[in-house]
Amino acid sequence: MPMYQPSSGRRREADSEMGLGGGGGGGGGGQVLDVETAVKDGILGGGGLICDGGGAEKLDLKEIVEELENIEVPSVFICPISLEPMRDPVTLCTGQTYERSNILKWFSLGHFTCPTTMQELWDDSITPNNTLHQLIYSWFWQKYLAMKKRSEDVQGRALELLDTLKKVKGQARVRALKELRQVVTSNSSAKKTVEDNGGLGSILSLLGPFTSHAVGSEVIGILVNLDLDAESRRNLVQPAKISLMVDMLNEGSTETKINCTRLIETFLDGDDCGADTVSSFSLLVGLLRLIKEKKHPNGVLAGLRLLKALCCQEPVRNSVVSIGAIPQLIEILPNFDPECLELALHVLDSLSSLSEGRVALKDCPNTIPNLVKLLMRISESCTQLALSILWAVCKLAPEECASQAVEAGLAAKLLLVIQSGCNPVLKQRSAELLKLCSLNYTATLFISKCKLTRTIQ
Repeated sequence: MPMYQPSSGRRREADSEMGLGGGGGGGGGGQVLDVETAVKDGILGGGGLICDGGGAEKLDLKEIVEELENIEVPSVFICPISLEPMRDPVTLCTGQTYERSNILKWFSLGHFTCPTTMQELWDDSITPNNTLHQLIYSWFWQKYLAMKKRSEDVQGRALELLDTLKKVKGQARVRALKELRQVVTSNSSAKKTVEDNGGLGSILSLLGPFTSHAVGSEVIGILVNLDLDAESRRNLVQPAKISLMVDMLNEGSTETKINCTRLIETFLDGDDCGADTVSSFSLLVGLLRLIKEKKHPNGVLAGLRLLKALCCQEPVRNSVVSIGAIPQLIEILPNFDPECLELALHVLDSLSSLSEGRVALKDCPNTIPNLVKLLMRISESCTQLALSILWAVCKLAPEECASQAVEAGLAAKLLLVIQSGCNPVLKQRSAELLKLCSLNYTATLFISKCKLTRTIQ
């Protein structure tokens, strides 16, 4: 459970209003209000008498707190030691209140002071703060019941919308899908309701060769938030549905493009189809457009993730090379953040396994300069991938590429790799590439370009 950290200002205000003294739940310095009065007066957000749950089975306080882990908790309920809600509050002779297990651990470490005030304790006894315990339970129980009611309302609304989708068409269908998407995206219980009540089949049935983009984008926005089973994935890889998704990837809004990309990626995660089943020139072109869109980093990441997955099969790699992806990726390589950069390097490395890919890399004037800049700069993984690509390019045309590589500072970077704490495989590849460059470059100039003395220093 994450730590709860209420602001000091709100804490003092709550302490004052409740009459709870001390640094974490009261006991000294003021009279603690009785539970019914505190809730009735709205001091802790209640609107009436303590709720008994309306006949619902009461849970253990620990279970309730775990259910409500993201809720903002009044500071008087927080243990000053753990900064988490107290379940068994006890008060010291100083008037400060703590969670029992936390203060006992404090004592077991040999401390005989109050953790908050650092006063020496004149009495080592601890007193259960039953009033605060009851108040904590009442507050959390009310919040739990309210959460359950909201959840039930949302689940009911999700079922209503699923039923509505069977009856309406046109703009009414779009509106129902839009609301269902909002409900599913914001509430996990609604998501489970849709999945458990045949919602997947109903939603999937709306995708077809004559589906409008307005309906398709909402459907895909829902599906990308659901857990698709094997049958649903097989349903989605039908040619007509794949074609619709590819069209929307090329023509839809940025959000729709990202959703299409993520949904297609889920097919490749399972055993239902291979990359060649869903890939097409139109899909690859759409992905490259998404990757090159600088304004939407989420789209760049999603596009690169899918492109990396698609490049696992050679026929797809050939298609990626044929549409000119290599020079486009090389040019925008310096603009990527570390996560996107590693994905892009994975793609380029896989493309370098093809003879056409190596030629395309060699013919791109910025391949070697951009890759050399990445060595020993981002991560060991990026360095390894960049070296792998450089090796493939330089091996293809040693005389031509060695000169360009050394001029770009490759030799000095390779010496850094060899002297670093990188893994032995990486060092070995660096040594091989360094030897390749030295054999294809004038010896005197090569040593000069290495800047050996400066590198060692």
